[in-house]
Amino acid sequence: MQIEAIRAFVGICDLGSFQAAADRLHTSQPAISKRMANLEDQLGHALFDRVGRGVALTEAGRAYLPHARELLAVLTDGRRALDNLGGEVAGTLRLALSHHVALHRMPAILRAYVQRYPAVTPEIRFLDSEAACRRVATGDLELAVITLPTPAHPLLVEDPIWADPMSVFVARDHTLATSTPLAVSALADHPAVLPPAESYTSAIIIAAMRALDVLVVPRMTSHYLETLQMLAAAGLGWTVLPSSMQHPELVRLDIEGLELHRKLGAIRHPQRSLSNAGRALLQMLEDTRDGQRL
Repeated sequence: MQIEAIRAFVGICDLGSFQAAADRLHTSQPAISKRMANLEDQLGHALFDRVGRGVALTEAGRAYLPHARELLAVLTDGRRALDNLGGEVAGTLRLALSHHVALHRMPAILRAYVQRYPAVTPEIRFLDSEAACRRVATGDLELAVITLPTPAHPLLVEDPIWADPMSVFVARDHTLATSTPLAVSALADHPAVLPPAESYTSAIIIAAMRALDVLVVPRMTSHYLETLQMLAAAGLGWTVLPSSMQHPELVRLDIEGLELHRKLGAIRHPQRSLSNAGRALLQMLEDTRDGQRL
């Protein structure tokens, strides 16, 4: 069975079209179609339903996809183990960064990294922390630096790097801005703009509120903390942001009994070999952790 056909299959699943997979694999759409036809012949099952210009996985395709991903991950892991033997820090580093970490924590580290290891080509994906975990778990990405999940991901190893305390903020002309300290129940009487319910940050907020018998249903959500900062400053509701994101147009509220904090750090798969490039970046991250209380 040809590995390139399996790469094509996974590429189509990831990108949603034969043409996009062909572009990623630097080949033509007819070549991708031929690979898929051969793979389906060998497996004895149709993997896709072709509907117009779109494609959708069949039941067989859905069943086969995790195995295809695992096969490609094992091959990549084997190549990485061989490349590590020489000790050289070089090659491609497939890395995910969450948007907040990329903007607020990584610029200086990445600058130092590329200067120290010019033979490494970072291939960076900017993803929500939840998606980054999934991509590391499947072996598609080697390392991710994100908001760490709570509770910890069952398949991944995490390296906490930064403590990230969070606070409740409102616009300066908001009703709550002149009423501190506040009971947490006061928040329930006002609209909120928060991360979406499926996000790790939202899970932290909801758990902290629930512990104080407060249920909050936000009027708007966004994965982007900078967007929530803007919405709160515009008066659309209170929000929760890292305390480091204090802004001149926002007031930090003192909420009685409410403690909010999260951890930022690296995640990796315990059964995959880190490349020398990945090990070098992880060491640089750990070096920044010295002296921090997590």
